[in-house]
Amino acid sequence: MVNVLFVCLGNICRSPMAEGVFRQIVKDAGLEKQIHIDSAGTSSYHIGESAHRGTLQTLKKHQIPYDGRARQLAKEDFAKYDYILAMDRSNFSTIRARMPENSAAKVALLLDYAEGIAEKEVPDPYYDGRFEEVYQLVSNGARNLLAAIREEHGL
Repeated sequence: MVNVLFVCLGNICRSPMAEGVFRQIVKDAGLEKQIHIDSAGTSSYHIGESAHRGTLQTLKKHQIPYDGRARQLAKEDFAKYDYILAMDRSNFSTIRARMPENSAAKVALLLDYAEGIAEKEVPDPYYDGRFEEVYQLVSNGARNLLAAIREEHGL
């Protein structure tokens, strides 16, 4: 089992979007029994809340179901997850700062896996409403992340 965790600040906009998109891509590839997917936030602002309305509407528009609840990144995540994907450099730095020395998790920016774009940070749509742009960016990164995981793990 390969375990993948997507992380943003509050776990209500970007990381749930990435989780939902990646879950659908993995399901479409017939790999849902080989890859476990979740998301979390580095902050505790929204623990227990559902995803932002804009995230839910965008996922629904693309026929992707999502019913997760926000949670905060936990120490145990560093032992459980093989891949921890940050949405931006700030959260990447926070993840690295909290990461135990003995963790084997691969921490990266999701958009490090994206192709054909120079941008490496998924913008936060919480204030500007750019949910469709976030969908397009995380979809690009998620498709290529799956290709990398398949190659690395022989799936």
